[in-house]
Amino acid sequence: MAAKKQTAPVLGNRQAAYSARNRAKLIKNAQEILAEVGPSATIEQIAAHAEVSPTTIYKYFQNKDELFLLAFADLWQDFLRYSAENSSPGDPIERVLDIGRRLFRAKLTHPLFAKALHHSLSESSHFIIDADQGEGKDVFRRVASTGAIKGEDFEARWVLWTNIFSGVMSAVHVKDELTPEEADIAYGIGLSVWGVSETKAKKIMSRKLEFTPSTGK
Repeated sequence: MAAKKQTAPVLGNRQAAYSARNRAKLIKNAQEILAEVGPSATIEQIAAHAEVSPTTIYKYFQNKDELFLLAFADLWQDFLRYSAENSSPGDPIERVLDIGRRLFRAKLTHPLFAKALHHSLSESSHFIIDADQGEGKDVFRRVASTGAIKGEDFEARWVLWTNIFSGVMSAVHVKDELTPEEADIAYGIGLSVWGVSETKAKKIMSRKLEFTPSTGK
């Protein structure tokens, strides 16, 4: 009897590990489809790429939107980890804006993520604006509370800022109208929305950014 009592947890752990591996594999395949096709891809395209049936995907995810959301979130978190590991000392606004500047250079460091950004921005001009309503907005609100940027009329400033940032990202990742260095200049000009002086903006945009080899994501 004792042996049987020990077997059930072991089988349960193996099943959980098996499910976790399958979910991770499907998320990886969804990332590749986001990079190749974009959010408009069908569940059938994902299934064909992963060499599974659509039914298998629905065993682990409610629908395509949930899978793509998790797939992009994983790419984003990987990028944020990279940015944190390569961060340089600076005041709150400098460190926050460094992340944006690294996004302009994602093609060099995170090619898969950059391709996913390209398709996502191509299919939805409001992609960045919508994505920034959560954590990104909270970060800027915290920075404003330190006095590093103006906090009055925060909501109005935020609307202007996200539209500026979205436009610069599109110019870099979709239209190829701006190089990362030119994007830095546009980014700096946009800081006037937050009451940042031209001198301060130029100083921030001239900060050296550390780079690491491409991670494949």
